[in-house]
Parts: sequence; C-alpha cells; structure tokens
Amino acid sequence: MTRVTGIGGVFIKAKDPVALRAWYQTHLGIDVQTWGGTAFRWVDAAGAPTGGTTAWQIGDGANFAPGTASFMINYRVADLRALLKALREEGCRVLDQVEESDYGRFGWVVDPEGNKVELWEPPAGQ
Repeated sequence: MTRVTGIGGVFIKAKDPVALRAWYQTHLGIDVQTWGGTAFRWVDAAGAPTGGTTAWQIGDGANFAPGTASFMINYRVADLRALLKALREEGCRVLDQVEESDYGRFGWVVDPEGNKVELWEPPAGQ
C-alpha cells in the first residue's frame, strides 16, 4: 500500500501569530494571505509549474491538540481510510475524527513523541 506521497503543509504555532506572520513576510518574502499562510506552488528543476501546492501557515496551534509541539506537518496520502486502518492495526494512536471537505479528507495520528501528524488525501485529480 502506498502511504505518504509528499508534504501537503507545514503549520507553525506562535505566541503572537500576527507578529510572526509579519516577520516571515518582511524578512523572508513569504506572501502571507489573510487566512494566515500561503500556498507554495510546485515547480520542476527548470522552474516550470507542476501540479500541487504545499500549504504554510502560522496560527495559535489550537488544532495541534492533543499534540504539544510548536509545529504540525501535513502529509499527502494516497488512501486515507486504508492508511488509518493499517495504522490502527499496527498499534498507532489514531484519532477517531476524520474530516471531509472540498479540500479532501483529513485524519490524524499521534507519533511516539506525542506530535500530532495530519494525513491528507487530496480530492481526486489533485
């Protein structure tokens, strides 16, 4: 079974999300949008666009619970339901909640260090 196929996003917890967003925008040139992040479009080695984006966002980290890390990685997966089932069978701590939206399916597992890991199955064709 194919499991992780790439990184879908990086989410950063901040004490002052507005100030940290401004720092990244000013000093690293990241085009931070009103929702608190940006979507980096993928390009090939020559700089030509390819399919896909990686989300990057700064927020208060409320969605990281029960994890306590200052970041959360979102991994693209091929088949969320099959992967969550396999992870449960392997004894991993899989959270019961699965979200479905126009953006795809989302599920979560907690690693042995207590970090919440987001798993994302994009909509068909993306």
